[in-house]
Amino acid sequence: MSTPSPYDLVIFDCDGVLVDSEALACVVHAEVLTEYGYTISAEQVHERFLGRSAREARLEVESELGRAFPDSYTAQLRATIDRVFGAQLQPVPHIFEALDRLSRRICVASSGTPTRIRSSLGTTGLIGRFDPHLFSAMQVERGKPAPDLFLFAAAQMDTPPRRCVVIEDSVPGVTAAHAAGMTVIGFTGGSHCRPGDADRLRAAGASIVIGDMRTLPGLIEPSLDPAEISAI
Repeated sequence: MSTPSPYDLVIFDCDGVLVDSEALACVVHAEVLTEYGYTISAEQVHERFLGRSAREARLEVESELGRAFPDSYTAQLRATIDRVFGAQLQPVPHIFEALDRLSRRICVASSGTPTRIRSSLGTTGLIGRFDPHLFSAMQVERGKPAPDLFLFAAAQMDTPPRRCVVIEDSVPGVTAAHAAGMTVIGFTGGSHCRPGDADRLRAAGASIVIGDMRTLPGLIEPSLDPAEISAI
């Protein structure tokens, strides 16, 4: 007889975990920042801002420049991402198969804006799997790597943090979930992921790292506690 799962809620990050958006977003973000006088490459955006909100990235860059961007910056960034995502965004490989095999409750907790989360999930056909349980860093005081967003999502879903497992692809995201007292599974199956990412996610607090979403249900549905997960 199987032992019940230690998890009642699976919290998914969106970008890089549900939708394969990070590589596209880094290119767009670098192009728009450069156009507005802050020369930066897509690789540098990846290194500095992956997993963080556009709001926090903007504030950091403005602080370095010693000036604020005009309102047109955010409008242009959003419009360009809308165009690129609308034409090219794809779901992460095998995510539908993984979701079909999960019996736990699920939700999204993302650094993106509510509009961006809904748009990305709609474009990739995933919105029906999660709506209305979509939570954004815009709803809390501090974004990742602070634990606020994950604690907010757990509270909204009426689930103790210790009964939550988070799926994350970035160091700020893993750090945030770990600080929230949740088990974290790192994911390196997005097109933006590079050699060494698994080690970085483990160092940030991920109990295990997977590169294929088809692996996920077997880690959550059986009777695996966090100690057993870390031994896999």
